[in-house]
Order: sequence, then structure tokens, then C-alpha cells
Amino acid sequence: MRRSRNSQSHGVDRGAIGPLGCSRAARSPPPESAARRRPQITGPFDGFHATQASVSKTCLVRFDNNKYSVPSRAVGRPVEIQAYADRIVVRQDGAIVGEHRRRFGRGETIYDPWHYVPVLARKPGALRNGAPFKDWLLPASLERVRRKLKGSDDGDRQMVKVLSAVLSDGLVAVEAACTEALAGGVHSADVILNILARQRDPGPAATILTPDALRLRHAPIADCARYDSLRKAS
Repeated sequence: MRRSRNSQSHGVDRGAIGPLGCSRAARSPPPESAARRRPQITGPFDGFHATQASVSKTCLVRFDNNKYSVPSRAVGRPVEIQAYADRIVVRQDGAIVGEHRRRFGRGETIYDPWHYVPVLARKPGALRNGAPFKDWLLPASLERVRRKLKGSDDGDRQMVKVLSAVLSDGLVAVEAACTEALAGGVHSADVILNILARQRDPGPAATILTPDALRLRHAPIADCARYDSLRKAS
């Protein structure tokens, strides 16, 4: 009995034969080979949109209808804004001077209060009602010091001194100094700064043991009369 032309011959489906007479299955690479040729992506995606911007006198840069703060030292020089999917990074001369969570609304102003601490040295009263310091949450000991200093006539100025120390000594060190001062029943800026100064001072120098070969056999005697005898001899 003859086979139909559309039937399989030698176990090969004619529909799988290409125009050049070779099997399509033979010409297509195996799935694992194609997977090996795909570029392997390692680590998180780090793409961003970069644009140049200027810093306003109020320490703000504008991007996408919103404003973000930068340190006061960046005022007057251009910066580069790197807009990631979730954050805004501001660089000046290659160094990061500001970083914020990206906002997608319109007309928002995002502050980092630490960017404005140097400005408080000239205007300490801004600590009470300045926009960057509204609802500012400080660490526990710093917040306790701030509440206690509110009752002093120069409380704002004292608190500015404590906050300014964070820029040089670090938040952890200042927080520890505030904790130590409060434990002693005091909260003045002078005491807190004194504690920080003591923490910065190096400890006593390590004692170096003198080898026996370098020890003095005869200790020198402080006798000024010996100089008189030298004068008489001359």
C-alpha cells in the first residue's frame, strides 16, 4: 500500500524541512545555548538622568517642578542633579552634596535641616520658626537638650553651638556628650562642648620600657659648682 505524500518519511516531518533541505530543528539553537548568549545582568539597575542646575540663595535646586536642599557651602556654584527612579543625588565637583527621596508631585520643597545648620550661626532664631527646621526630629538626648534650653534667654544660640558640633564631631559623638551631660544634671552648651573636647584629646602616651643596655649606670648630678671649677681651670 502506497503512503500519502503528506505522510512522514523516515520519521521526519516534511513540514519541518527548510527550503535548503535541512531540518529547522537542526538550524535553531537549543534553548540553553541562546540563554548563554544573553548578557547577564548582575546587581541593581543604576540608571539615572543627569542635568545641570544652579543653587539658589536659599540653598535649593530645582528639578521636575520640585525643590531640593543642598548645604549652604554649595551656593553660588553649579551642581549636577542625578535623578534616579527613587532618589535625587546632587553632586558638586564630583562629590555628593545632597541626597533626597525623589518626589513626583508639583511645587514641593524638600529640606534636609542639617544643610542649614551653618546658617543658624548668623540667625539662631530661625531654629524656632524656620521652614527647614519645622517638625525636625532629633535623636533623644539632643531633643531633651533642646527642650531644656528653650527656657533660657540664649537657648537658641546655645543649641546652635551644639548642632554645629555635629558637623565637625559627628552625630554619634554629640549625642553621647548630650547623654553624659544630662546624666550629670546639666544641659548647657559649654558643658557639652567641653565633654566633646575631652573626647578628642588623645590619652596618655604609652610607657616605653628602656632596655637594660640603654640604662644609665651613673645618674647625672645637678651641681652648678662644677661649672665654677671649669672656669677656674681656664
